[in-house]
Amino acid sequence: MSASSSDPSVPVLTIDGPSGSGKGTISAAVAAALGWHLLDSGAIYRAVGYAAGMAGLDLSDPEAVTRCAQNTRIAFRAPKEGGPARVFINGFDATDEIRTETCGAAASAIAAMPAVRSALFERQRAFRKAPGLVADGRDMGTVVFSDAPCKVFLTASAEERAKRRYKQLKEKGLSVTLATLLREIEARDERDATRKVAPLKPARDAVIIDSTSLTIAEAVERVLGIVRAALPRHATTRN
Repeated sequence: MSASSSDPSVPVLTIDGPSGSGKGTISAAVAAALGWHLLDSGAIYRAVGYAAGMAGLDLSDPEAVTRCAQNTRIAFRAPKEGGPARVFINGFDATDEIRTETCGAAASAIAAMPAVRSALFERQRAFRKAPGLVADGRDMGTVVFSDAPCKVFLTASAEERAKRRYKQLKEKGLSVTLATLLREIEARDERDATRKVAPLKPARDAVIIDSTSLTIAEAVERVLGIVRAALPRHATTRN
């Protein structure tokens, strides 16, 4: 029988960090290399923010947003051609829609609501299944999987993160400016770091990696090295 979602014997690698630090791409690559499950916690909050917006809810109404968090169906499906998982919200593929800065700001706002966080807490914990889990987010190592044996805090300069986000959005044909993205990222950093509930910060036992000057491959290898050192019995990468 596979281990349950609360079984501490299932290894967890948490990768926390601010928007644009590369944690989503790096987490997916590390999970694939290890053959572990992947949790994109940011996508869950973005999905609820998107669902709330589609329902015309007031994002400052904790009760309404909490009901939305409890009732929204969220599923991750790997595309046949490879790449990051597609995100389905109530049966609709909203992968591209939830990656906008507007949806990101909504996710950040509702993530500060204790009732919403409580509603989504167990949904996230349920991803902890054998053989292991790579959990990507902002409070994976400090709150959701505080007992994780391996934790990474991935960061990069605000300027570099804005450039990365600008490139991503322009490739999707979206009209954005670098200056606007930089302001939004700095504002979100401030909001996430100062919120009363689960503020964005490194766990005390996390290894901090600055990805500003690293390639994706270099960052992935650095994280895998940390896992191999901390969990040699579990960190057998796929060929």
